[in-house]
Amino acid sequence: MKPLLLVCLSLALLSSSCKKNNESLTVTRSDITESVYASGKVKAIDQYNVYSTVNGVVLEIPIKVGDRVAVGQTILALDNITSGLNTENAKAALELSAENSRKGSDKLREIELSVTIALERLRLDSIQFGRQKNLWEQKASTQFEFDQKKLVYDNSLLNYQSTKARLAQLKTQLQNDLKRASINYDLNKKLYSDYSIKSAFDGKVYDILKERGELVNPQTVLAVIGRADTFMLELEVDENDIINVSQGQKTLVTMDSYKGHVIEAVISKINPIMNERSRTFTVEAQFTTPPMKLYPNLTAEANIILQSKHNTITIPNSYIVDKKYVIMANDEKRAIKIGLKDYQKSEVLEGLNAKDIIYKPQ
Repeated sequence: MKPLLLVCLSLALLSSSCKKNNESLTVTRSDITESVYASGKVKAIDQYNVYSTVNGVVLEIPIKVGDRVAVGQTILALDNITSGLNTENAKAALELSAENSRKGSDKLREIELSVTIALERLRLDSIQFGRQKNLWEQKASTQFEFDQKKLVYDNSLLNYQSTKARLAQLKTQLQNDLKRASINYDLNKKLYSDYSIKSAFDGKVYDILKERGELVNPQTVLAVIGRADTFMLELEVDENDIINVSQGQKTLVTMDSYKGHVIEAVISKINPIMNERSRTFTVEAQFTTPPMKLYPNLTAEANIILQSKHNTITIPNSYIVDKKYVIMANDEKRAIKIGLKDYQKSEVLEGLNAKDIIYKPQ
């Protein structure tokens, strides 16, 4: 029984010794920075996906990846034979309408001649009616003769007025036809131009996702274009942190492509709507001094600096109990007041002094 008793006593002493030898540290002063974590990717300035507004087959790709393109330069050309024929038909219809609306055209000349004849007829009948009226007033003619001349005059007047109205109506109709033909031509011309997909600005082709002969539609990404060799960061910030983020905040960026390097950037834009699926906000940051080489879609992690303090009392987060206590000698729990926090340590505003010894909780 004695050996067993000795083993038990030894284990008890070892346990007591382990408890007394908890990991400890001496409180010191250091710098601390509070930040918000964000992740994202590199994008070219004004980077956008190129889409077609029409269905079609890729006929020609006059550029290649890496090319510089000017605003309005064709990136891809789609098969546009049918659209081209429709545009030619619309152009012919416009020219015909313009010809019909032109002064002296056959349509206008015919009715203008009718108006001239009606006016001349009215003038003659008006003279005849005037003479007959004078005779009737002088009792030199009968009522029947007077009424007959008046009827002829009234008919001539009515014919002239209706012919003039027809001329005005025809002019309006021809102008409306011309306007409709012009609109139809513009629409067909616009549709025809949609088959030639152009760059929105001077930039660089970062990717081409289609080949000649492939069928495309308005939901198909055709290419990726952005400003040439000028880049920014597109970062995702959690909804719990976004209220602390503001434009102009300094941001420290790390990238797998530049391991061991910390790159500085500045928050330039905060998109004011949350992505409901990821529960994050998109923010943009501009590089203060960009690395020598960058490419779109390189991954990045960032710490957006909220505030920093120098030479302040800090302790590791692993030494804090229930967010407001630390363990002192003899298992004493001392209340502390926390200030700034980062992912490794916290600032202690009250409750500890430099050189105090604290113990890591079990």
